[in-house]
Amino acid sequence: MAVMSSNTAQPLGVYVHFPWCLKKCPYCDFLSVAAAREQIPHAAYAEAVLRELEARLPLLSQNYQLRSIFFGGGTPSLWHSQDLGRVLSAVLSAFGATSAQVEVTAECNPTSLDLDKARELTAVGVNRLSLGVQALDAERLAFLGRLHDVDGGLSAAHAAVSSAVARVSLDFIFGVAGQSPVQAAAEAKILASLGTTHLSAYALTIEAGTEFGARAKKGRLPLLDDSLVADSFVAVEAALTEQGFEHYEISNFARRGHVSQHNLGYWRGYDYLGLGTGAWGTVTLPSGRIRYRNTPSPERYQACAFQRPFEAAGDTCAVVEPIDAATALRERIMLGLRLAEGLELQAAATELGVEALPDERKLALERLQRQGRVMFERGRLRIPKDQWLFADGIISQML
Repeated sequence: MAVMSSNTAQPLGVYVHFPWCLKKCPYCDFLSVAAAREQIPHAAYAEAVLRELEARLPLLSQNYQLRSIFFGGGTPSLWHSQDLGRVLSAVLSAFGATSAQVEVTAECNPTSLDLDKARELTAVGVNRLSLGVQALDAERLAFLGRLHDVDGGLSAAHAAVSSAVARVSLDFIFGVAGQSPVQAAAEAKILASLGTTHLSAYALTIEAGTEFGARAKKGRLPLLDDSLVADSFVAVEAALTEQGFEHYEISNFARRGHVSQHNLGYWRGYDYLGLGTGAWGTVTLPSGRIRYRNTPSPERYQACAFQRPFEAAGDTCAVVEPIDAATALRERIMLGLRLAEGLELQAAATELGVEALPDERKLALERLQRQGRVMFERGRLRIPKDQWLFADGIISQML
């Protein structure tokens, strides 16, 4: 069943989660399961995702225009390319689109990406590769639990850039114990020089439920001083700006015309259809807008009949939450303030039918304006870049 699109259609992203990795990294809090390549049910998993897609489509009430497809994980570059391609083709067909019209990203790790694999992915319709290089230092790679070495990361990056893929994004982590701001900036410059069009630079964050989280709780994890993390953030921004990258979101940099359309959809509050084990989605049904999460068990997911695809009591969803207008506006603020462009607060509130500035939020806004922490001009709310280090606190006050 194809979902028709038109000039008046609402933008939509599709996220497909591939849950398997060769190894679980100690800092990662995403849903992933360690498995050898030969143990992964490549074709069976693709069939399950196709069943889910077919079950969900008839229940969507919006007239959608597909903007992006993102294969995340886990490590989607472990998936047999023909099986990933089958899913990609079905999603494009469902929305009457082609890969030439849609940003199609596949996340990759250096241990499962070489020139042949990059060419396979582009042949099935992927036009953007997102590669997790993470570090260019042997000790830090070992600390982060990565399976590749420095040369492996660089070799995979060169393979991605050398393939026919139109766009390449690299991920790296800074703010790791033992790393100076000068070293962080130097790594950023090297990665920027490889021909990449996008860089995601993340300060190491310790998450509950991870190996690092457990070690930190016991005081057994070396951490960089907060002031040095902040200095590294500033140094990385300076290095990448000098290289011609635009700092368009707190953790993301792009060359002109190469921002991540998929992630931009999240930050702007667009609907997105989540498919696969543990995938989250936010869509509009006849009953209203909901957020849902699929079962986090790969085995249970593959056994699903998808008879009641948007019900928590059904065989697919582990979570289903209605999203009311006030909640939707809070989320627009929380995510939109991560962008350099900010958000059109008044327009969003009008669209949702709620008050933009109830008394408590108005007082917080006035206080933050006096402090120079936010700017509010002609209905657009944003955080000046020189205040991005304080973004989490600013956003919490605005909520």
